[in-house]
Amino acid sequence: MLLPALALLTGLALLVWSADQFVDGASATATHFSMPPLLVGMVIVGFGTSAPEMVVSTLAASQGNPALALGNAWGSNIVNTAFILGVTALVSPILVRSVILKKELPVLMAVMALAGYLVWDSVISRLDAWILLSVFFALMGWSIWEGMRGKNDALGKETEASLKASAMPLPKALTALGIGLAVLVGSSQLLVWGAVTIAQSLGVSDLVIGLTVLAIGTSLPELAACVAAARKGEHDIALGNVLGSNLFNTLAVVGIAGAISPMVLAPEVVTRDWPVMAGLTVLLFLFGWGFRGRQGRINRLEACILLTAYVGYTGWLLVSTAQTI
Repeated sequence: MLLPALALLTGLALLVWSADQFVDGASATATHFSMPPLLVGMVIVGFGTSAPEMVVSTLAASQGNPALALGNAWGSNIVNTAFILGVTALVSPILVRSVILKKELPVLMAVMALAGYLVWDSVISRLDAWILLSVFFALMGWSIWEGMRGKNDALGKETEASLKASAMPLPKALTALGIGLAVLVGSSQLLVWGAVTIAQSLGVSDLVIGLTVLAIGTSLPELAACVAAARKGEHDIALGNVLGSNLFNTLAVVGIAGAISPMVLAPEVVTRDWPVMAGLTVLLFLFGWGFRGRQGRINRLEACILLTAYVGYTGWLLVSTAQTI
């Protein structure tokens, strides 16, 4: 039990470090090749912050643990929306100025509805997985189009300022990108092995381990990035990290895992986990969109609502788990 625990902790630490290196290296490399800042923010950073979930879930599915993959992806969405945005908005209330992010909010709600429809029969087949991936590639195309034309968007301006502040020479950027990717894959392998071994030892399901330990661990890069962005007043970057990550997780991460290994889902996925994920997405839409002339925002009161929801959901998971052991 000691060795798997050490593997889990070491894997988490290396995962956070490597994800940060990967995102910084990828963003700096893209800048050297004259990619528009808005496109970097929407595509490169969005992909980079979801890279831990993608690698962990792909490895889990390929090793015969698809429930771990789904739990990691959906659990990360719940952590991102309730815990990370909640903590970030407590540090500095988030104002939503980007027109493109306002467009992404209803898109994210539609994606969550699609995910709910596909899992309603408690199965994610390869056809379901390819539907998710097809929608993902369509959204990628839309993101690239928006990134090329939305030069004056608030997210683009914030990303440009952030890229200038962390600029690095091309050789250093490529080195950070390569090392980050290599360590990301290795640490994910270590993390999956430790998590599966601990789950089997304690009699806890792969799904619950994915929804809790792995979800929190793979979401740590988003937490660090969001809090840092909010403290610098880059509110749209903070929200953009979460929206981009949730879209990647729901479509690409689950899609890749399902294409590798179709999933038969536990009943609680449909009755507990998807409703919580979808409900939090609706709350995020209501807070971030802005109605009747109200500025879209997540203030400290709304942050407390999100954090309370996360604590309640985690408590529900722990009670449910204790009853089945």
